[in-house]
Amino acid sequence: MMTSSTLRTAIIIVLSAISCQSNKEYKSDYQNEDAAAIALAYPVANISVDGNVEDWPDDLIRYPIASILENKIETPDDLNAAFQVGYSEQDNSIYLLVEVRDDIHIVNSQTEVLTSDQDQCLLYLDKQHHPNGSGVNVFSFNELYKEIDDASSSWDPSVKNTDWKDVTVVSKRNGSETIYEIQIVFENGISAGKAIGLDFMIYDNDIPEQEDEITRISWRNTEGKTNAPFRLGHVLLVKKGTKTGVIEGNLKWKKDSLGYPINKIRISSKVDPTFWVREAVDTTGYYATKLPEGTYEIAPEWGIYNGGDIQYKVNKKSIRVEVKPNQMVKAPDLEIEIMDPLDILPQKGILIQNPKDKYQQIDQFVKTYMEFYEIPGVSMAIIENGKVSYHHTYGVKNAYSKEKVDSETIFQAASITKPVFAFSVLSLAEKGIIDLDKPLYQYLPFEEIAYDDRYKLITARHVLSHKTGFPNWRNGRMTIDFEPGTQFQYSGEGFEYLKRVVAHITQKDILEVLDEEVLTPLNLKNFYFVKSDHLFQVVANGHDDNYPNKISLPDKPGMAWSMHTEAKSFANFAIALLDRKGLNPETYQDMFFKHTVTNKYDDSNLEGWKSYFGLGIQIEQTPLGPAFGHGGNNGDFKCEFKVYQDLKMGFIIFTNSNTGDQLATWALEQFLITGKIK
Repeated sequence: MMTSSTLRTAIIIVLSAISCQSNKEYKSDYQNEDAAAIALAYPVANISVDGNVEDWPDDLIRYPIASILENKIETPDDLNAAFQVGYSEQDNSIYLLVEVRDDIHIVNSQTEVLTSDQDQCLLYLDKQHHPNGSGVNVFSFNELYKEIDDASSSWDPSVKNTDWKDVTVVSKRNGSETIYEIQIVFENGISAGKAIGLDFMIYDNDIPEQEDEITRISWRNTEGKTNAPFRLGHVLLVKKGTKTGVIEGNLKWKKDSLGYPINKIRISSKVDPTFWVREAVDTTGYYATKLPEGTYEIAPEWGIYNGGDIQYKVNKKSIRVEVKPNQMVKAPDLEIEIMDPLDILPQKGILIQNPKDKYQQIDQFVKTYMEFYEIPGVSMAIIENGKVSYHHTYGVKNAYSKEKVDSETIFQAASITKPVFAFSVLSLAEKGIIDLDKPLYQYLPFEEIAYDDRYKLITARHVLSHKTGFPNWRNGRMTIDFEPGTQFQYSGEGFEYLKRVVAHITQKDILEVLDEEVLTPLNLKNFYFVKSDHLFQVVANGHDDNYPNKISLPDKPGMAWSMHTEAKSFANFAIALLDRKGLNPETYQDMFFKHTVTNKYDDSNLEGWKSYFGLGIQIEQTPLGPAFGHGGNNGDFKCEFKVYQDLKMGFIIFTNSNTGDQLATWALEQFLITGKIK
């Protein structure tokens, strides 16, 4: 990443050329690696989409498609690409000309085409460019085929049924150069002052059917473009003769400093909210970007930032700046201030106090945390006297569409899957189908770790108590970090291995095992482990930083992570554990035995708190007596359940946000049961 002094020097070099609209490559040296990709679209006329470029104006800027995402480029002849863009209000269209130079060009006329089989161009398009994050369509094409990616899982209803009627592509190969000429029609019209999200990815394969020979380049240096419109470049529609200028500025902490976790700002036109760009901030708080002349507002991109293990709320104050033609403007410092954390936890838990209006107080507490930490949706159930005493849903399934969470809304349960699977394994053990202490390799070898003989020590008991030595999830090659059975290390990989063993022993699909051993015996409803049409209709979208993600449902069941449910339905499982239903007393004694000491409270000074793992269940020793439960974190879904055994009191909460743990992991438990923990 460039330093601020390097950025400033490079900006001065660029300024002499910013008014030049020649056919030279766009100079973007001043931008750091994560900087916005911005293209200006000027009016054009009389362009025919036929692969003939002679009707394109000579003075349009060429924007390099030069960010290497995979593999490498040996020479300019190996792969070199750029594009030009213009718009026509008369045609309600944007026109794109993509030129790709490639000395070896491979195409395939088959209907079903793998990316490893051919060269192609991918066009990523966010037509609406909505400031809250509209959906992205992906168009793939070359001379012999074209395809639209399935957008049915998008958070944006308007992109789900996109077809080719508004997009025309003509591809033509001339010597070592491929031309892609594109017209995009906007039904509602276009005009200067609008913007769209757009990006390209060029696939170059010089050896057919060899995945490692693919080179991928894009305009903006980002992956995951279909999941987040903010990872695309920005095309800004401007009037003929519009000049540009450069904004540079600094973010500064008003009081306490977190360093600079604030690495993005939003720069928005004061005229049209869809005319915005997201720009990078370097490690010193410095930013710079080139924009059309006009008035803009600059603000932090997000309101929640990570500072180590803590998430901070910051103010989203903005500054206004005027971009002047052919000038570099120094923006006023954008002062950032950490907001005081919420301080609304009672000294004594509200369920312990038991006031008449406790449920109204609970609602207000949850809503306050949701607003402060920007948590879109919640499903929550309260257990009192061993029964569900209160169930409520809050917020939205999808922060873009604003569809409400209701009693039918399903959330990802993430690692809360593990105790449900553990229950089924213990049920099988009662029946003598699996021996918890027999090495698993004797049932089913694990070839990927067979190079390490220590894996032959691993048993189902080790898996369920997180003592396999496996990592949580592998990073490349599968490994064992210590001798199994000797210490604690949380591992999803262990549960996935045990899943395969159980399926092998029973000769049944794991879903059938779950149904027979836990779901039917405990009469559990609304538990889902793989995708289905029904689940697709009722599931909530996950959110990162209050922006929705595409719905992603598992093709295969994962016993460490893939369960989907909602709070009231899951409460029935928690209550079954509380009442010791479905398994023999001896099995429950083994399940709730303190098999492993965890490190949850190692860094705290909390007296009377200890954390352990039983078999698939987390157990805690607390000042209010024993408690059990489990948490879940799939990134954009956070959840928790906990039951206090002696109090017969607890909660289940599911959130659809990467910030949901601020409510789910600690705050709700303190508000409901323990009171504020010092």
